[in-house]
Amino acid sequence: MKVTLEGSRFETYDPYPEWVIGSKHENKRIDFGDDGYLVLLDNKVVMHWSGGVPITVTRPVNGKLGIQSVEDLPDYVRVTKNKINVRPSLYSRVQFYKTKIVIHRYFNGWEYFFFDFQSPLANHGFFDTLRFVFLDKRLDPKMSNLSLAWNEFLYNGLWLHKEVYVALFQTIFMAVLGTLIAAVFGLPMAFMAAYNVTPFGSVRFVLRRLFDALRGIDMLIWSLIFIRAFGMGPFSGILAIGVTDTGTLGKLMSESIENIDKKEMEGVKSTGANSLQQNRFGILPQILPIFISQTLYYLESNTRGAVVVGAMGAGGIGLQFLGSLQTGKDWENVAYISLVVLVTVVVIDILSAKARRKLIG
Repeated sequence: MKVTLEGSRFETYDPYPEWVIGSKHENKRIDFGDDGYLVLLDNKVVMHWSGGVPITVTRPVNGKLGIQSVEDLPDYVRVTKNKINVRPSLYSRVQFYKTKIVIHRYFNGWEYFFFDFQSPLANHGFFDTLRFVFLDKRLDPKMSNLSLAWNEFLYNGLWLHKEVYVALFQTIFMAVLGTLIAAVFGLPMAFMAAYNVTPFGSVRFVLRRLFDALRGIDMLIWSLIFIRAFGMGPFSGILAIGVTDTGTLGKLMSESIENIDKKEMEGVKSTGANSLQQNRFGILPQILPIFISQTLYYLESNTRGAVVVGAMGAGGIGLQFLGSLQTGKDWENVAYISLVVLVTVVVIDILSAKARRKLIG
């Protein structure tokens, strides 16, 4: 019999965990706590579930599983031609196949979240780790306990913390750089698209239609286009975000420029300022708070968008999320990545709100 961590068949318990009673060459009892227990015998398995009568499943005879119990089986027992599935609670499950028996025992929490099987700190929880870092003697003479704990945490083979945080950095980098590109190109294009700045109607028409095209095509479509053109990676995601938001910011800011207070513009003009100075001192101070606010808002939005774009092939934490989701087994990793993304978005939202208050008032 082999006892492994679900989803990681190479992570084998040796010796057996405390809820498996019996040595490798003896009949074994699997304890499910309040749910009951089962006994593994040579030719059968006897299950004793809380509040029920014993259920016995015999080894396959002529390719057919045998089950012995009361006439009416409990609702948690499902019998098919090739499989018997027993699920008395969320924490216990037994599956009988023709060639093997798979027993699941579930616990609350994320097993081995901090350190994996191979780590010398494998059985340390959060508070155990704090005590080890600050109070215990050095486990490895070549490094401090803090360095050892941090290294073992990052290189956890089950939870892949280092890969997750590197991917998170890529996602944030895509969002920041994509938003920056949109701001750098969108603002000057907005001036050229405003009727009170650019007297040439043909230029305004072309730029406004360009804004419509850039923002009219969804960011996901742009990401697919750039992935096809430049290959998978953050560069494609940055371009997708930058192109989409250039159209959006350009449209918003051109309308803001057209709705400025003309008296300030006329006041600057009366001093003998040229066109460039009029735009710099008469228009820019009026629209700058709106521009900063909109840019920070799109930075928040693009952090979420970069996750989805990454899942399309642009890399980052979105690709990590999709990889965990596709296995159909690593739901703990899916929840972990979702929580990391949620915390990141909340932190960026708080920081951008503080930046808006400080810069705009």
